[in-house]
Amino acid sequence: MNKRIDLHMHSLFSDGELLPSELARRALKLNHEAIAITDHVDWSNVDTIPAIQDAIDDINANWDITVVLGAEVTHAPCESIDGIAARAKELGAKIVVVHGETLNEPVTPGTNRAAVESEHVDILGHPGLITVEEAELAKENDIYLEISARKGHCLGNGHVANVAREVGNKLLVDTDTHAPSDLITFEKSYEIALGAGLSPDEAMKAIVDNPRELLKSKGIL
Repeated sequence: MNKRIDLHMHSLFSDGELLPSELARRALKLNHEAIAITDHVDWSNVDTIPAIQDAIDDINANWDITVVLGAEVTHAPCESIDGIAARAKELGAKIVVVHGETLNEPVTPGTNRAAVESEHVDILGHPGLITVEEAELAKENDIYLEISARKGHCLGNGHVANVAREVGNKLLVDTDTHAPSDLITFEKSYEIALGAGLSPDEAMKAIVDNPRELLKSKGIL
């Protein structure tokens, strides 16, 4: 049975509903191999990233799931994104997501561009109407683009899939989980990938090969 990897989740250390342990436990019961806890940060709270490291270490030592410390740079000024992402990495974040220009929120124009220009960013989350030029920069800087399972953020999935196919970007399917009901099975993630317009082979690459490749590049898995 295929195991799921989800690299965009939130705990109650930002606006999620669950402690890291409960988030990991629920993911484990849904057959997840690995998750990244990527709580929202800007300059006001980026230094709190290590607060959940002890919990992550405890989970990893005792349960059959890999939990990764991450962060999501969210609604920060475009000029600050690279600096915040760099600080997050200094503080131990292995995965840095940037909250992209979703169609569902008033994200500052230029956020996608600032994210894909940063050497410290790993994933551009729900990038909405990303341009070909931005996608090309993401590919050049080895930044993954996200197909989102989250309500609202998913509105741009078809466009993201089309641009990624044209440019050759690496895609991931993530949930942006905030509540227990946001967690999904491997089978559901496959359906979401197909719904975005990916072929079966492209879907499997987005939900199996690409997340494993990203984690392996960080010395994880």
